[in-house]
Amino acid sequence: MIHGGFEALVDAGTPSGADGYVDGFLMAVRDRDAYVTMAQRAEGAFRDHGATRVVEAWGSDVAPGEVTGFPQATQLQDGESVVFSWVEWPSKAARDAGMPATMADARMQTPPDALPFDGKRMVYGGFAKLFQA
Repeated sequence: MIHGGFEALVDAGTPSGADGYVDGFLMAVRDRDAYVTMAQRAEGAFRDHGATRVVEAWGSDVAPGEVTGFPQATQLQDGESVVFSWVEWPSKAARDAGMPATMADARMQTPPDALPFDGKRMVYGGFAKLFQA
């Protein structure tokens, strides 16, 4: 198990409900201000293309584990912080339609060398919800 504490930077929208779908992202970020600016642009693109909620969270208690942890998973380097983000969709079908449109949106077009994180060290995946409390 990997666990840690995070401070919300962006929390926009409403939860997708028990039948929703979630895309999760974990990354090491170099520049908090640049990341927040980028995340706010991305939030609009995701929501305009069907996402119901976008959350961006800055690691505040993410110590390395004995075997693995958030720092190890992201290959965290000096001067970086761990960010955990998720995007909620009403369904996997909505996500499958909305994600390509989101990625093609002009607000998502940042050259790789201008990103405040190394995309090669990003961990991401899609998840079907078990329940929503």
